[in-house]
Amino acid sequence: MALRKLPLGRRLLTVDLPMALILVFTLGPYLWMFITSVTDESKLFTEGPSIIGATIDNYTRLFRTVGFGDNLLDSLIVSCGTVIVGLSLSITAAYSFSRFSFRGKKILMLQFLLINMFPLVLLILPLFVLMRVLGLLDTHLALIIANSTVAIPFSIWMMVSYMNGIPKSLDEAAMTDGCTRLGALRRVVLPLCGPGIVATGIYIFITSWNEYLYALTLGGRNVRTITVAVQTLIGEYEVQWGLMTAGGIVGAMPATVLFLLVQKRLISGLTQGAVKG
Repeated sequence: MALRKLPLGRRLLTVDLPMALILVFTLGPYLWMFITSVTDESKLFTEGPSIIGATIDNYTRLFRTVGFGDNLLDSLIVSCGTVIVGLSLSITAAYSFSRFSFRGKKILMLQFLLINMFPLVLLILPLFVLMRVLGLLDTHLALIIANSTVAIPFSIWMMVSYMNGIPKSLDEAAMTDGCTRLGALRRVVLPLCGPGIVATGIYIFITSWNEYLYALTLGGRNVRTITVAVQTLIGEYEVQWGLMTAGGIVGAMPATVLFLLVQKRLISGLTQGAVKG
């Protein structure tokens, strides 16, 4: 309502123009990448990217020649597996930190936060040796475990913040009615943490989906995610821009669709329906 009361000139300068610039800055690279992906390879370096005469030849070659479908499936398996492992451990750990007081609690929480300050390359060698000893190199499980080590620490922080917003009296009331501690978590806390679980799950999914270093080191011929597959399109003497941009567009779609499907859940209230009146 306040925006409608602004004079037209002032609104254009303070609201509409900045929003337009933000949209151009945000969506511009994706639009340029899409135009490049539908430009014929022979015209790309002579005439430049153009929507005129658009073709899906790059997308066809991406799946038929490069085998991008298998890479896409590998990424989905690894990302979904990481979400399952990450949420399972993050929820139970966050519930403990939120509901119990014990010695070293603040130190542990601080350690979870400090872990994200260290570069991933420090963990590559230990994880590589561990996976080789366990015989897990070039498997989906190896990447799921590796990606979980990155996602879980911050996910615990996210879930703790959501669970701290839920009154402990709801847990106590549930246990008074006969629920166990696990039952109170499952029947009371988790439904109220719906938005937090969705937000944390999206964070874990996107973190795993975009991960490159672990996928390159721990993967191989049998398991190759899309981040590694797109990188292979950069040769020593040639960069296949058409295929690479097509791979980028396809790779961005799952995370985008996932966000569009759960956006309403993300903005819903933490304790919606917990208290009547």
